[in-house]
Amino acid sequence: MIAFWTLLYKELLRFWKVAFQTIAAPVLTALLYLVIFGHVLEDHVRVHGVPYTSFLIPGLVMMQVLQNAFANSSSSLIQAKITGSIVFVLLPPLPYSVFFAAYVLAATLRGLMVGAGVLLVTVWFVDLRVEAPFWILAFALLGGALFGAVGMLAGIWVEKFDQLAAFQNFLIMPLTMLSGVFYSIYTLPTFWRGVSHYNPVFYMIDGFRYGFFGVSDVPPAQSLAVVAVCFTLASILVLQLLKDGWKLRN
Repeated sequence: MIAFWTLLYKELLRFWKVAFQTIAAPVLTALLYLVIFGHVLEDHVRVHGVPYTSFLIPGLVMMQVLQNAFANSSSSLIQAKITGSIVFVLLPPLPYSVFFAAYVLAATLRGLMVGAGVLLVTVWFVDLRVEAPFWILAFALLGGALFGAVGMLAGIWVEKFDQLAAFQNFLIMPLTMLSGVFYSIYTLPTFWRGVSHYNPVFYMIDGFRYGFFGVSDVPPAQSLAVVAVCFTLASILVLQLLKDGWKLRN
């Protein structure tokens, strides 16, 4: 437990010392999305009977939780690999589970901090109700943990920052932007609606939004099951890579 708390403290301190970049900047980005899209579409669009600005806020919150959880664990690992400081984590006899848990928990906490910041600055624009707080918390925690694990996978795999940028731009960004953050999938043509069901981020956004409005495109229990399965698979893969030392020790 000493090793776990020490590694967790290191990871928390790493992003907290540059909080203006890691916390404040994503909050500002989400606020700009809300102001622009909300101003243009508020009087023209309602989704499930919900005003568009209200519909948009949970999606923006969850999008920032996921993207920042991924960014935290992936950037930490690639930075440690490039500078060589990863050796100080690998040399002590730490169980792989401790390594994994500390990085994923730190990533999840950063995502939740950004998400809470987005919620605090955007809730002033609308009267946002909360119908099912359990689902909000469940999807925020599990979604952040999943993307923290995926971030570890990316950090282990890539060897340069431009490879990590490609991972973010060609995988993470499309998955989050095409997941229903800005729209309901039932506004899409039939083909693209079916494609959306293969995007795990859709289930996180949809389930998280259900916690606020009590309506969703997919039953929240089904969405949570999909996210839990994805997290389990990602965790098994990352733990195996840590055990093998692939691109870390070798």
